Amino acid sequence: MRVVLGLLLLLLGLCGSGTQGEERGLGELKSRIDQLEREDAVQATELRSLETRLTATESKTSDLEKENADLQTRLSSTETELLVSKSRIEQLERENAEKPKVAFYTALTDTGYVGPHNTDTTLKYSKVFTNIGNAYNPATGFFTAPVKGVYYLQFTVCGNNKAVVGVYVYKNNQKIMFNLEWEEVRLYKYFTKSVVLELTAGDTIHLVLPSTYSVYDDVDNHSTFSGSLLFPL
Repeated sequence: MRVVLGLLLLLLGLCGSGTQGEERGLGELKSRIDQLEREDAVQATELRSLETRLTATESKTSDLEKENADLQTRLSSTETELLVSKSRIEQLERENAEKPKVAFYTALTDTGYVGPHNTDTTLKYSKVFTNIGNAYNPATGFFTAPVKGVYYLQFTVCGNNKAVVGVYVYKNNQKIMFNLEWEEVRLYKYFTKSVVLELTAGDTIHLVLPSTYSVYDDVDNHSTFSGSLLFPL
């Protein structure tokens, strides 16, 4: 555009001494030159505006690329954390599946009074409600530890007569606890005891009714014996 304007101005200089018609033509030519200059100015303004917009777009594109890179990094980190969590969950599931499960809950009898007898008698809790791991044997009244571990054991004894109510707790052939209550009136009377024992696989626990003592149970399950493995060793 500047080259064209220079040529037109040179032409105007050469034609400065022409006729009136030539002067009119030169005036129109100058007017056209002014119009072209204005258009050139407008185009220059538009070009600057486009350059500004392009710069802003490039800046925004750069920001978006940075944000995308950050998101990719976070996504990769999240995926890694999920994989670690999944691995840990699978490990816990395997450990839980391999962990022995032992729990039992029993009641004594539906027939009412047990005892008094002339000799000490092993109590056989015949009503088995829970026996996970089959560690309790209702035929013998013995709980046998299937694995070495720490066990929680609990028993409730009921009396319903004027008599002495009590039980021995045996670990294998060793007496480890003795509890009793004196029943003075013909009303229900209870006591509940619990123990936490470290047992080796094969150790047994059973309850024994001392001679001359009695306990009571019926369909309401007043006298119970229960236990569970807290954790293996």
